[in-house]
Amino acid sequence: MSFQRTLRLMTRYSAWANQLIFEAAGRLPPEEVIRPRAGPFKNIVHTLNHIYVIDQIFQSHLQGRPHGFSARNTADSPALGDLWTAQRAIDEWYVSFSDAAKEGELEEVIRFVFVGGGEGAMTRGEMVLHVVNHTTYHRGFVSGCFYQIPIPPPTTDLPVFLRDAGPELVD
Repeated sequence: MSFQRTLRLMTRYSAWANQLIFEAAGRLPPEEVIRPRAGPFKNIVHTLNHIYVIDQIFQSHLQGRPHGFSARNTADSPALGDLWTAQRAIDEWYVSFSDAAKEGELEEVIRFVFVGGGEGAMTRGEMVLHVVNHTTYHRGFVSGCFYQIPIPPPTTDLPVFLRDAGPELVD
């Protein structure tokens, strides 16, 4: 499998899994998505907002423009529905980026400054893989919050995506 095909698969997987988690969060009692939780983020919505902020930061790096963030999350989070609209749009952007990228372009190194300080350098392909991996990691935290309610979270594993998504999403 080529690197570009891997990125196409992974960005589609991430968008699919985000849809499942946002739809499931939307079915929760409204007070549960903003209920304070133990951990690095305030609540479910704030965790999902962190994912979106990081997606925007790396999108900006890939586009060669400043992102304007001074932290890895915002002080306040938008409403869940508004955040889902924004997340869906950026997920579509990453899918389109992976569709259009050529193998050679994915190897281009981009230098940047981390929000927390320090110099960074990653290839375009590494940035996309980071975004997918980062999102998967924090969706796991959101899934843990579901168990605290207690309501089982959706299953967002890659093998389930491969089984359920259909060839139009995988190829």
